[in-house]
Amino acid sequence: MNFTLDGKVLIQGITEPLGAIYAAKMKDYGTNVVAGVSVGYGGQTVYDIPVFDLVEQALSVVGTIDTTIIFVSPYLALDAALEAISAGIRQIILISGGIPPLDMVHLLRIASETQTTILGPNSLGIIVPGKWLLGTQPEEFYTPGGIGLIGCAGSLTSEIALELSQAGFGQSIGVNIGSDSIVGSSLSQWLQMLDKDKNTKAVVLVGEVGEPNEETLAEYIAEKMAKPVIAYIAGRHSPGFKHQHHVSDFLPSQPDLKVDVDKKGRKITAFEQKKIPVAQRPAQIPELLKKALKK
Repeated sequence: MNFTLDGKVLIQGITEPLGAIYAAKMKDYGTNVVAGVSVGYGGQTVYDIPVFDLVEQALSVVGTIDTTIIFVSPYLALDAALEAISAGIRQIILISGGIPPLDMVHLLRIASETQTTILGPNSLGIIVPGKWLLGTQPEEFYTPGGIGLIGCAGSLTSEIALELSQAGFGQSIGVNIGSDSIVGSSLSQWLQMLDKDKNTKAVVLVGEVGEPNEETLAEYIAEKMAKPVIAYIAGRHSPGFKHQHHVSDFLPSQPDLKVDVDKKGRKITAFEQKKIPVAQRPAQIPELLKKALKK
């Protein structure tokens, strides 16, 4: 992963309503948006950003692209991502949600073969407060600082960014990996990156009780992370119904889709047993950060 201030950014689906809105926001925030792609709109501009029909046409004019941000329909997202990979783009952010699971399986196989980083789907993207924005992160919630924020659910991650900012804890980066059932880069990959980032002093990790890998994450943090990590696991007080924001939501209700309430408790206990501070509510995170940074 190599997201930099001067990296060239492409927006696929720039004429989509969301794509057009955030093309302007990203450009105004300082992101180096050099081109957009929307079939049938080649030769036009969106907020002074040139639009092309194909990714290859854009590259022939603006040169190598570092990152593409995809806003197209979920059923067109696979084709858009494969077009970007074929053109040599190795960092892809999927804003589109609801991409068919089999499409994601195929995309991630190709991404692995080509060493392409995929963030999302259903991701708000990445923000380095005060420097650049890649995606739809609410920039007004963020302030520059030294706390790395990583989460799955976009609205919850944004809420915690606001809590941190109001408490005086600015952020070095905000990353939303996406909340669909199959996503690209993982929480552990971003933890590893932030542990090496000189601008990050501590990390806030936002997970969900429905996620299958909290126990593995707890072990990774305890054994590998040099920087303090504060965890917030959403949904501890939710009823024992099936997972939210997963493919099981679209299947007929079945008893085996329900979450074991005791299992939810074990996930949180896994963090506590590894002596990783776990906030009971978002408002408690700043208090735990203060304690962790004093050690």
